[in-house]
Amino acid sequence: MVRMDNIVKSFGPQTVLSGVTFEAREKQIFGLLGRSGAGKTTIINILTNQLKADSGSHEIGAPPFETGLMLDEDGLFPRLSCIENLDVFATIYKIPRKKALEALQNVELGGSEKKPVNKLSKGMRQRLALARAILHEPKALFLDEPTSGLDPVTAHGIHKLILQLRDRGTTIFLTTHNMEESVKLCDYVALLHGGKIVEQGVPTEVCERHNAMKTMPDMEAVFIKMTGEAAE
Repeated sequence: MVRMDNIVKSFGPQTVLSGVTFEAREKQIFGLLGRSGAGKTTIINILTNQLKADSGSHEIGAPPFETGLMLDEDGLFPRLSCIENLDVFATIYKIPRKKALEALQNVELGGSEKKPVNKLSKGMRQRLALARAILHEPKALFLDEPTSGLDPVTAHGIHKLILQLRDRGTTIFLTTHNMEESVKLCDYVALLHGGKIVEQGVPTEVCERHNAMKTMPDMEAVFIKMTGEAAE
């Protein structure tokens, strides 16, 4: 469903991606793990044609209309209400308004249709951004650290929604820096370090290979095991 083959990308003298290769299968949650600044967002931007790679190839097995995207910058209109924000995109996609209302219900914002975005908590904004991303029922969904900065209870709610989407047949490409989150959610993961994919596999097996499951439920333990480099 989602593939990269030997992708290289530089910004000036800095090489951010160096021969990145992976494949995410249909109807699974694929996790791309890496520290902050590792290039995870750059990979999403290349895959969704918002950024051009220097070399290599990539593809998504779904047309643009059937692809959903939720980035760290949510792009919501702060003065509009929740339903008005979704109405904008429903008009673009020619989707009935009842679908927008259903999307709000699906992310547990059914009682906040008329609430302005600038009055929402961060967790509610995250859920609204997710509602917008799934409004058109995409076959492929890209989520860029969707639970970053959220409290555990709110993050758990987002996790539940992501799993439900996967179970309905959506292929989900998820970036995170949290190995524990990937163990809960992902069917398969790839670890990005130094501009390259340095490890991949089923998350529990990746942890077990590097003896990280018992010592520290975090990606940092895996990276220390593999590279000997702690975070700066």
